[in-house]
Amino acid sequence: MDIISWADFEKVELRVGTIVDVENFPEARKPAYKLKVDFGDEIGIKKSSAQITDIYDREELIGRQVLAVVNFPPRQIGPVRSECLITGFHREDGAVVLVGPDSNVPNGAKLA
Repeated sequence: MDIISWADFEKVELRVGTIVDVENFPEARKPAYKLKVDFGDEIGIKKSSAQITDIYDREELIGRQVLAVVNFPPRQIGPVRSECLITGFHREDGAVVLVGPDSNVPNGAKLA
């Protein structure tokens, strides 16, 4: 494990956003969704792709708050330009469980 400084950690913008749109992503190599996430007025809506189809249906994702890194450079994933990294944990079976607050917080709130 690499040790980072506090200054390094402070550079990472971990923000809460609300998923506002979910589409299937049939062009992806592994099953994934195309997401649009609202991070509030300061950051706006960002696009991402996420391999979370194992345990999440599209309908249940709408309105869900997630934690994401919003200051990575955009990355082209097939036809999708991913603008943020949605965070999650891998279960033993490989499925990804999303990270988010257990109570509603304002979109764009920074991890404290």
